Amino acid sequence: MLVFFTFVILLALTATNSKQPFLYWKKSREDWLLDGIGLFFQGTMIPFLQVAVVFQLYQWLLPDASGSLNLYPITAFLLSFVFVDYLYYWNHRLFHTPKLWFIHQVHHTVTEMDVLGTSRNTLWTSFFIVYLWIHPLFLYLLQEPRWYILGISLSSALDLWRHSNFTPKLNSWVYRCLSPWLILPKDHGWHHSEQCIKGNYGANLKFWDIIHGTYYKFENPPNSLGINNSLSFTRKLFLPF
Repeated sequence: MLVFFTFVILLALTATNSKQPFLYWKKSREDWLLDGIGLFFQGTMIPFLQVAVVFQLYQWLLPDASGSLNLYPITAFLLSFVFVDYLYYWNHRLFHTPKLWFIHQVHHTVTEMDVLGTSRNTLWTSFFIVYLWIHPLFLYLLQEPRWYILGISLSSALDLWRHSNFTPKLNSWVYRCLSPWLILPKDHGWHHSEQCIKGNYGANLKFWDIIHGTYYKFENPPNSLGINNSLSFTRKLFLPF
């Protein structure tokens, strides 16, 4: 529910944003289709695959391990929100290597920070994202998974926010509280910019980029977003096939 409400709120705020009142009007039909198919696939098909296929796979591979991991609630939450976040940092960084860039490049064709573009990807990209495999594993192993699920929900909500254009104002108390440790929309905007796509790989926490020397700090958002790409609509959906 947290993810759904976050999506609806950000969608409504974007549609009524006085600074960008025609953002959705400017989207091409191809952009609408890419974003809509991506959201449907990652919002419905991937959770279905996690439950119906990957979770069952772990039951088959580890038949005696179900519920074997007994963690304190806060530990289960940190496992999801911090440890898996670190795995994703490297997962995302690998997507920007020459051998894997071809399946991630479609995500960087967005030209505006927009919550609808969060899931724009070739459909095969989801199978290379660590979340598909690691979340069902821990949900299978954990004796009590509710706090782990809370971490998943919060991470997903932050993912939507990170792709929006609603960064707190500089010097506001919200900015001062969140900026030292969270990847903000402005930070992720620079990751999507034409000038800098080799940094700010983190999802939730800024710490991973800082300690690995990949954090780029700028006071203002980038002037332009997106890469030039000549792929057809079909290739953007089904690359590399």
